[in-house]
Amino acid sequence: MSNSLFTNLSWLPQAPTDFAAQCKAEVSAQDGLGRHFQALAAHALDENNLIKLAKTIRKARDAGKSLAPLTPFRLGIISNATSHFLLPAFEATAARHGIALECIEADFDQVVQEALSPQSTINRAQVDAVLIAVDYRGLPLRTSPGDEDAAKSSIAAALAHLNMVRNGLRGNGKPGGKTFCIMQTIARPVESLFGGLDAALPGTLRSLIDGVNRGIAESVLGTEDLLFDVAHLAESVGLADWHDATIWNMAKLPFASVFLPLYADHVCRLIAAMRGKSRRCLILDLDNTVWGGVIGDDGLEGIVIGQGDATGEAHLAVQRAALNLRERGVVLAVSSKNTDEIARGPFRNHPEMLLREDHIAVFQANWNDKATNITAIARELSLGLDAMVFLDDNPVERELVRRMLPQVAVPELPADPALYARTLLAAGYFESIAFSVEDRQRAGFYQDNARRVALQSQAGDMDAYLASLDMVMTVQRFDETGRSRIAQLINKSNQYNLTTHRYTEAEVAGIESDPDCFAMQIRLADIFGDNGMISVVICRQELDSWDIDTWLMSCRVLGRKVEEAVLKVLSEQARARGITQLVGTYVPTDRNALVEDHYEKLGFAPVDVREDGTTVWQLPLDNFVQKDLPINIQCVSLAHAEEGVMHVS
Repeated sequence: MSNSLFTNLSWLPQAPTDFAAQCKAEVSAQDGLGRHFQALAAHALDENNLIKLAKTIRKARDAGKSLAPLTPFRLGIISNATSHFLLPAFEATAARHGIALECIEADFDQVVQEALSPQSTINRAQVDAVLIAVDYRGLPLRTSPGDEDAAKSSIAAALAHLNMVRNGLRGNGKPGGKTFCIMQTIARPVESLFGGLDAALPGTLRSLIDGVNRGIAESVLGTEDLLFDVAHLAESVGLADWHDATIWNMAKLPFASVFLPLYADHVCRLIAAMRGKSRRCLILDLDNTVWGGVIGDDGLEGIVIGQGDATGEAHLAVQRAALNLRERGVVLAVSSKNTDEIARGPFRNHPEMLLREDHIAVFQANWNDKATNITAIARELSLGLDAMVFLDDNPVERELVRRMLPQVAVPELPADPALYARTLLAAGYFESIAFSVEDRQRAGFYQDNARRVALQSQAGDMDAYLASLDMVMTVQRFDETGRSRIAQLINKSNQYNLTTHRYTEAEVAGIESDPDCFAMQIRLADIFGDNGMISVVICRQELDSWDIDTWLMSCRVLGRKVEEAVLKVLSEQARARGITQLVGTYVPTDRNALVEDHYEKLGFAPVDVREDGTTVWQLPLDNFVQKDLPINIQCVSLAHAEEGVMHVS
């Protein structure tokens, strides 16, 4: 049962019986193909259905049809094994994660040649990332049982081999960028030479692979390359099942084909995370999800939760998983059909509950349908519906949300609640490619934001509300300390993002030292706490103008006049450098309609409107006067500006 969870992608609903017909029907459509493909991909697809969907997507692309709103991405694949069977699986699965993927495959077992030759297929393709799909058979590993020095040399040689490949690929990305590498760990073979001693004895194949895997993981930390932990994936489903000796001997396939959908899903999760598509909020149903039983009928003493009972421990596992996710920055919310006071009872009074009220950012317990409540939760948290995951044991409620809110991820759950937590985590909705102090604090940020919304409803008017927040905005130039978070915001922010330009951490470092760039990182604090870094602005000088290349903000601070305060600082810094006008561009995407009138609200005038909706705006600075704002602005280390605190009432 547990292995089939992974093999069958059981968190996804089954494909419709007319899947093939739906694929053929969609390619004849003219508009909205991307959404149709994403809906088709949002099922548990076997290899045959993945091939059908991939053919349909390729046919549409070849016909020049738009795949919007899917995000384009080019992936290179190099391997010591056969890899052509991966391409259709990747391209179809990527649609599930909001990506329009194009794959470029290197020749069989040409890993080093492809990496080191500037004229190789991969290097000429200017891909966004390369999957280095090398297994233990493609590494220079020499066993030397009992010889520790020889074992260390062998591990070092294998890591040097991988780094040579990695370094050869990095400099050949798209113009102005570089190629990311997706580094695989190594799935060890199932065969053992010494039995249990293999794990402890230096120089055995198992101990060598363990050493290489540690080295791969350590080499990725602190870089912009990504780690794909194939070793863990193979062990999760069973090494004896993963390694199929027959198909390796016959076709040099690196793993059993039954695991192709799972492997493809893990690769595409990473790509989606690179493009800021990981989920941020877990919404929990209560009855028979967080606890066993119905609180309204069974009462506090009658619900099943806690140690010593199989069902109670299963629901505790759900709570523990939710708390662990919150610790790494995922926001928790509740949507329950119930009376509010009754639904809160276990959180307040049940001694076995791990979850408590203060862990929940938004608590929706009423008799509205779940889709209405989820929409309200998203609005209160200032998050998009595509940031939400909804966990509910009731298949009727799950299907309702899928139909009414297709952007929301809704995992299928098995009959046995013991597998609820495992199913949720196996689905990979919260895939992470980096982790920072601010990630750890994010759940608290959103929880504080919900409290601000509550305060706003109590304030007499908006101005009084904003004044009551006692906001302090700190502005400083890009620097090494903030670099990682700046790059993360640039690559994750989609809604309040005027151009959605993406920059790597290395490119952010280049912007810091570029004399023609002025770039600011902005933080905001108020009476409820520190919101962390909430905005990034990058300007590029063109004669006496500043072109605003990037302006993004966290949706947590919407409606608080932060953008006006940012413009105040921007205009003052521009004037101090002899700049006479600001030029801003709005490039529409499927997710940033929120900021369509951003520049208009700030007093810019349109000077160019293009066919694709892109609008160029201009603000002369000679007569521009910024109105008073309820924000204290603190400028730190902004060259050509007087440092200190500027109080704006």
